[in-house]
Amino acid sequence: MRQSKNRLLAWTAAIALPLLLAACGGGGGSEDSQLNRQTHLGEVRGSADPATLTWSWKGIPYAKAPTGALRWQPPQEPEAWSTARATTAFGNACAQYGRIYGPGTNNRYDETIGTTLNQAVGSEDCLYLNVWRPATIVGNLPVIVFFHGGSNVSGYTADPVYDGAALSKAANAVVVTANFRLGILGFMNMPQLKTGDAANDSGNYTMLDSIKALQFVRTNAKAFGGNPDNVTIMGQSAGAINVWALQTSPMMVAASPKLFHRNVPLSGGISLATNLPAGSIPTLSPASTYLAQGNALLQNQVIADGLATDATSANAYIATKTNAELAAYMRSKTTAQLFTTLLTRMPALAGSGPIPDGTVVAADPINAIKAGNYVKVPVLAGNARDEGKLFPSFLPLVGGTGNARIVTDAQLFTNHFTYNPNAAPQTTVEQWLAASYLPVNAPTTGFTARAEALNRVFFLNSRDNVLNALKTQQQDVWYYRFDWDEQPAPWNDIYGAVHVIDLPFIFGNFGPSLFGNVWFNNANKPGRLELSAAVMQTVGTFANSGDPNNTSLGVAWPTWPRTLVFDATPTTKAIRVE
Repeated sequence: MRQSKNRLLAWTAAIALPLLLAACGGGGGSEDSQLNRQTHLGEVRGSADPATLTWSWKGIPYAKAPTGALRWQPPQEPEAWSTARATTAFGNACAQYGRIYGPGTNNRYDETIGTTLNQAVGSEDCLYLNVWRPATIVGNLPVIVFFHGGSNVSGYTADPVYDGAALSKAANAVVVTANFRLGILGFMNMPQLKTGDAANDSGNYTMLDSIKALQFVRTNAKAFGGNPDNVTIMGQSAGAINVWALQTSPMMVAASPKLFHRNVPLSGGISLATNLPAGSIPTLSPASTYLAQGNALLQNQVIADGLATDATSANAYIATKTNAELAAYMRSKTTAQLFTTLLTRMPALAGSGPIPDGTVVAADPINAIKAGNYVKVPVLAGNARDEGKLFPSFLPLVGGTGNARIVTDAQLFTNHFTYNPNAAPQTTVEQWLAASYLPVNAPTTGFTARAEALNRVFFLNSRDNVLNALKTQQQDVWYYRFDWDEQPAPWNDIYGAVHVIDLPFIFGNFGPSLFGNVWFNNANKPGRLELSAAVMQTVGTFANSGDPNNTSLGVAWPTWPRTLVFDATPTTKAIRVE
């Protein structure tokens, strides 16, 4: 009761202060006027959240819809508007094929996610961003721009994990999340689409979207009380790969003024196979991989449409058409047609990611860092301790026998959507993991040991590669490992400190989400809330000053190669340095 009363008083103060200052000639104005902000495109009207003491503006367009002739084109400036635009709902998720990490049919986390797997969801009209800020009149706040994960083929800013309200309040920062094109719509190296323009011909439409979003932030940060000269880019998983790509982008190196001033890449790298020890899984594929994908997509689409019967006749048909005709043909296909061709006819080439073209994305980002050809800004990187546990189908790459997980994605989603984490365990490890990986903690062959081996070749080799390269050029590089694994049984063994475990703590969101019902219960609440508060304060401190050290940590955080470990017991945070 006392907490509710204090929150109400704080909210009243947040609204009353602008009114008082306005009466005294100090600017501000009513809450109603605070929700209206003027961007370079027009006025936007947001909404207030008394529960978090924040204001938000959702679904602001930062580029034209990349549809029709604009598909596989760099993002274009959107049309301006003349009357206040309501920005109170998230924009569409970008077109993608359904995965458990993406939306269902309603652009939100709901039961339709489990029924739309591998089907086209989202929309090509999706280049929108969202803004949160504390409900105060304080200006010149640091700006944090977050790019979501999802293997660069799925994900959406309306995922409840990415709601920026709690982070904005705790970090005292403007928080921005942006949608960007995904998969073959975001990365496409197809010769018939090339025009002679280096940016367009890069095929890196996702990266160009991200740059366009940062340009919007640069132009409009002050309108939301943010400092355009203090912008932090943050991304997780594929989003981390993308922010590494931005930091090493020749286009960003040449940008003046800078579009970002700190980088927070979480659980991602930017290494080609040639940069890594033998046996590593690279986080960046060569341009030739995406050329093979682009050629195969065109060829297989021609076959799928009955214009040819096999590769030979498809190539013969393609040879009779001009590049313009073939570009128009591919732009005429629905996203469902393209995804069906991709998943059913060429699944081995279904991946996506930055294309090292040399213009938008560096031809060799690691060597670019070593040569000093990158945007030199403070870096705060991190990994989860048990990254590999989210990728059970990859375990044969490190000696495992088959896919470790024996339930389908649909079964996983149904279980997680309705699970009660405060009841007795409703499943067992044996119902989730193949016998060849049990017992979980068996040396070498157990699920944990195999996942750790995968973590080394997939995540840690890339981590060492990029952070060691950075340390040859700058000292301000910090690194954390996230060890929290206090889930109720059996999820502590099935997931533990898995890839993405840090996201709910960074954003302060433990409510409805893919893993919310199986990771978070009443028993682990005190410790995780305390840990989350420290994590959010740390992100805010780093965004503000370029150094993450703050009193909430309870320890001094030295730079890489030392490691700060974020952890907690069920009842209290447990942060240490290794």
